[in-house]
Amino acid sequence: MAQLTCENLALGYEGKTVVSDLSFAVNSGEYLCIVGENGSGKSTLMKTILNLKTPQSGKITTDSGFAATEIGYMPQQTAAQKDFPASVREVVRSGCLNRVGLRPFFNRAEKQLAEDNMKRLGIEHLAKRCYRELSGGQQQRVLLARALCATHKILLLDEPAAGLDPKATAEMYDIISDLNKSGTTIIMISHDIEASVKYASHILHIGNGESMFFGTKDEYVSRGGYGA
Repeated sequence: MAQLTCENLALGYEGKTVVSDLSFAVNSGEYLCIVGENGSGKSTLMKTILNLKTPQSGKITTDSGFAATEIGYMPQQTAAQKDFPASVREVVRSGCLNRVGLRPFFNRAEKQLAEDNMKRLGIEHLAKRCYRELSGGQQQRVLLARALCATHKILLLDEPAAGLDPKATAEMYDIISDLNKSGTTIIMISHDIEASVKYASHILHIGNGESMFFGTKDEYVSRGGYGA
């Protein structure tokens, strides 16, 4: 059964439709890269999946095993966020906020989850460091650990390698690939067609107000999508 299904979606902003008649499904363990031109609706689609925007028409449904609020999300960073004056441990723990409810503090299990995810991403030694003092690659690992605290089932990533140097970019893609191989479903917006074809199992190419393509990466390549 699909973890996430989008049916006949029309998406837009400021009264303008940017995506129409979009339908696709993501099954457990798949790795979907969403590619397309700037302004084609990639980020709008991701915000709609997260219930941050309402579709103009159509619907998005999730498997009954989890709610949309349990989807881990790693957004693109703004300049202000990069200068956030909190410790790495505090940032990672904040991924557990949906679990906390009305409690004033994180419980033992939530604190341990944060520690486990820092260790998983190789940043446990940075736990007491100030987030804004870290390199770009380290900050991205912190944000990914934070997203993993929200859920281990499905991660939405918006340009996770944006602004990183080539070494940090390769490391980030390898980390995401390892998470996928361990069973986490990945939905990632990317401008990097080469990396998308290398790592993804499926490609969604949107643009020009409609869905241009959805299928496996092999189908995408065979249709001439690679390098387009």
